[in-house]
Amino acid sequence: MLDAVVVGAGPNGLTAAVELARRGFSVAVFEARGTVGGGARTEELTLPGYRHDPCSAAHPLAINSPALRALPLERYGLEWLHAELPMAHPFPDGSAAVLARTVGETAASFGPRDAGAYRKLVAPFLPKWDTLARDFMSLPLTALPRDPITLARFGLTGLPPSTLLMRRFRDEPAKALFSGLVAHVMAPLGGFATGAVGLVFALAAHARGWPVARGGSQSLSDALAAYLRDLGGSIHTDYEVKRLDDLPPARAYVFDTSPTALARIAGFGTHYAGYRYGPGVFKIDYALDGPVPWTAKEARAAGTVQIGASSAEIGAALRAASREGRAPDKPFLITVQPSVVDPTRAPAGKHVFWAYGHVPNGWTGDLTDAVERQLERFAPGFRDRVLARATAGPPELAARNANYVGGDIASGAASGLQLLLRPKPTLFPYHTPHPAVFICSSATPPGPGVHGMSGHNAAKAVWKRLRQT
Repeated sequence: MLDAVVVGAGPNGLTAAVELARRGFSVAVFEARGTVGGGARTEELTLPGYRHDPCSAAHPLAINSPALRALPLERYGLEWLHAELPMAHPFPDGSAAVLARTVGETAASFGPRDAGAYRKLVAPFLPKWDTLARDFMSLPLTALPRDPITLARFGLTGLPPSTLLMRRFRDEPAKALFSGLVAHVMAPLGGFATGAVGLVFALAAHARGWPVARGGSQSLSDALAAYLRDLGGSIHTDYEVKRLDDLPPARAYVFDTSPTALARIAGFGTHYAGYRYGPGVFKIDYALDGPVPWTAKEARAAGTVQIGASSAEIGAALRAASREGRAPDKPFLITVQPSVVDPTRAPAGKHVFWAYGHVPNGWTGDLTDAVERQLERFAPGFRDRVLARATAGPPELAARNANYVGGDIASGAASGLQLLLRPKPTLFPYHTPHPAVFICSSATPPGPGVHGMSGHNAAKAVWKRLRQT
């Protein structure tokens, strides 16, 4: 009998399996797709030789993750590559605000009226970032805070809505960039704890950047899988689990799946019926004949580029997708251009690029024209560079990854108390109604993103049980 079976080979499932195997437990992973990776995969979606990341591409949370940083993934081929700027936020007039590695360069891009306010916002937390990140990414009850005073201060700053936090800023560059940071988790700007979301992304950039993985996000997943095999774990792909009886006998079962999928497989009935899914996304992967012709020079040097002309425009786009049930006319876009720093992604002189905008959950329309009209505002002539495109709306994203219910790549609405207390309001979020069944997906704290901490935290709960039985 195995000690643990993990269902789902995304970053959280693989991290949970690695953590258990490192402690001497026998572990097997079962994955429905033909390759490991979940939201961290790389595929040729458009043309031969163009390597695209179907979901995650830039990894500020992975490089800052206490769990992943503790693993020897570089030995297994993971190499982080950094663009000159982690992120740029251009404006239609050709100017740009930037999220740079240094606080000073970032603050300077906001203009003199907001530079000091930004320095005061991040200064209390950046020197203590590693401890702070471990504390808030390990909660709840998986570890005692190492610096409770800084964590409490962070909570007082970040728990209010980001709209209150942004009152510190007077001009649009700072407001728009910070609004875009919040929108990475598809949360309305006025929601609970959205200030913390923006702060986390900003601090992560200053601490270690927003890198891409050489060769694609698949490199991260493959490194985790290779390390797991070296630890004695096994991985079985093309293995869809429809019920617990499909799995071999084990002392514990760990699910890197959506709560609704877990309830269906394990027979938990309506246990997770109250879990809410958030907006979906419409994503386009491009093969380009050259770099994106951004008007703002800063955007040409950035790995990630946020597209939204103002904080008001960004807020309107989020409201349309999350509350009004319609696709926005001017979608807020998150874009990543990996080949700016990674020449392995495309043939010489060519580029890969992706962009996504928010749409209602389950939306079945085509956002291509709206996305490209937005891009043309900031990069005139963009359409002339397009060699091929691969589009994926909510139905296609859900078909590729069952955790993306209705196209929700956050695996659950990151709004209200559910941003912090997921998948149910409980101090033991990794436990389920069955004492031998656990959940470790992004539907558990600390929530969405490629960081492996949900898997790490769940593994702690699992090995405590295994040592008691």
